[in-house]
Amino acid sequence: MNVLKIATAGSVDDGKSTLIGRILYDTKSLTDDKLEAIEEKSKQKGFDYLDFSLATDGLVAEREQGITIDVAHIYFSTPTTSFIIADTPGHIEYTRNMVTGASNSQASIVLVDARNGVVEQTYRHFFINNLLRVKDVVIAVNKMDLVDYSEEKFNQIKGEITYLAEKSGYQNQNITFIPVSALHGDNVVNVSDKMDWYKGQSLLDHLEAIETNKAEEASRTRFPVQSVIRPKTENYHDYRGYAGKVYGGSLAVGDEVTILPSDTKSKIKSIQFFDKEYEVAQQGSSVNITLEDDVNVSRGDMLVKAGEEPKVVKQLEATVCWMDKTPLQASEKYYLKHGVNDAQVKIMSLDSLIHTDFSGKEQNPSKLSLNEIGDVSLKISKPLFVDSYQENKANGAFILINPKTNNTAGVGFIK
Repeated sequence: MNVLKIATAGSVDDGKSTLIGRILYDTKSLTDDKLEAIEEKSKQKGFDYLDFSLATDGLVAEREQGITIDVAHIYFSTPTTSFIIADTPGHIEYTRNMVTGASNSQASIVLVDARNGVVEQTYRHFFINNLLRVKDVVIAVNKMDLVDYSEEKFNQIKGEITYLAEKSGYQNQNITFIPVSALHGDNVVNVSDKMDWYKGQSLLDHLEAIETNKAEEASRTRFPVQSVIRPKTENYHDYRGYAGKVYGGSLAVGDEVTILPSDTKSKIKSIQFFDKEYEVAQQGSSVNITLEDDVNVSRGDMLVKAGEEPKVVKQLEATVCWMDKTPLQASEKYYLKHGVNDAQVKIMSLDSLIHTDFSGKEQNPSKLSLNEIGDVSLKISKPLFVDSYQENKANGAFILINPKTNNTAGVGFIK
């Protein structure tokens, strides 16, 4: 069964939580007690319809204010696909939450209120999907029932988003436009008969058709070593394996690999998972690998295919989304976490503040405040082996940690 991870985004009151609740309701994924709670709460509020946002908004403040504050993860399945949906907040002050939700997603749904059209948050969310290289983006034009299911209004919004896409730096994105009414279920799970001018699939049908093995773009193979396996039992006295997860491409028995940072060479002897052996470890597989040669490999080292070596650097240029209340400023020091490696870093310069409405950049800002995105230069205390985020998502991203609070202060994408 395919597994598809999806992020939702949209401005406040665009109907993200209602849309997800409608999907859960129409696919019969809500438990009886949850459905009874939704029916009871809807009656208490005096609604003559079911308030499906109650299916996802779990915090008391969310239910009271009718907004999403924290990222909620929703799980449900159809006969062909298992879905993991990150329901992210729409407020500008929760941009960091949207980045967090989209960072692990293979597809994204950006909601637009048909009455209001493209607004500031639409620009911001579309920009973040571009920044994070989310391959498949659905523009769900919601509340079509409130504009009399107008094809003209839908096409106007479609034209504005298409114009934005032409200005973006990520041209390999698949953008699909679907007119929906989450409240009434039009084009959500089933195709509506109220918009005969729309000839496409329903939202759920489109999501099921996304090939999850192609949602992640193939890139060079990276295998960061998370731990060294030394059982030291009588049967495995000399056994030495290396556990980790395969990113980018695949690894096969017999492949010649380079071990970083030592730059030594060897070949893969075996690939194992628990008590089974495999000839090939595909992208995303967590496996144990043994090598033909007795070479020194430790946690934090990386195995790569010979000829596919990443850059080894002590200075980085990256785009950073700032997540801390304390602004990011030049000369400050942080801990950098890159995969299983960590290092101390110093902020050498703030090169630009990026306007997320695609209007350009402000050069050499004095600081990056909470939820702002900018280009930054960093100096690292030890060499790291990295790729650009565009070439390899897993090996091209890092987080910055505030050494005083141990809070995650920012997330970076290597240029």
